[in-house]
Amino acid sequence: MWLIWQNIPSTLRTSNNGRPVCARVTECCSPARSTPPATRLTLLDSGSPLPYDLDGAVIYYAGPTPTPPHLAIGSCGPTTSGRMDPFAPRMLDLGLGAMVGKGGRSPEVCEAIRRNRSVYLCAVGGAGALASQCITSCEVIAFEDLGCESVKRLTFDKFPLIVAIDCEGGTLFA
Repeated sequence: MWLIWQNIPSTLRTSNNGRPVCARVTECCSPARSTPPATRLTLLDSGSPLPYDLDGAVIYYAGPTPTPPHLAIGSCGPTTSGRMDPFAPRMLDLGLGAMVGKGGRSPEVCEAIRRNRSVYLCAVGGAGALASQCITSCEVIAFEDLGCESVKRLTFDKFPLIVAIDCEGGTLFA
């Protein structure tokens, strides 16, 4: 799942010199996963616009489970971000502001993060049910036919994250 989140707080774009910085996100976002990156690039390669604005957006690498009646979304924890590394540099060069997931990133992605003054945020892996409690609303905005891999707009309330790669290339993974 991809999470599109506009208006990244300026504090997350500040260098932390590779030190962990905790962030509690309370913003509007949108989701997707493995299929959407390829779909997005196919659209862009054909000259078609994306059905949403990438400028300053945040992508949350996750694959939610079906939504139970009492929640906005099912379990929605991070997935391994490295699987998206072939797509990430281009998305960052197109204006992507940040990514949320788990695990390390390739040197090419780290360089693209630094070059574009973006950030990579890590969420706690294995805690999807807990993470879903921080999501107060979910709306499909693109690629509805992809089901759990569709792009959604999410609203978070106090979603705990760690700045893992900052805008100057400082990393927790070195």
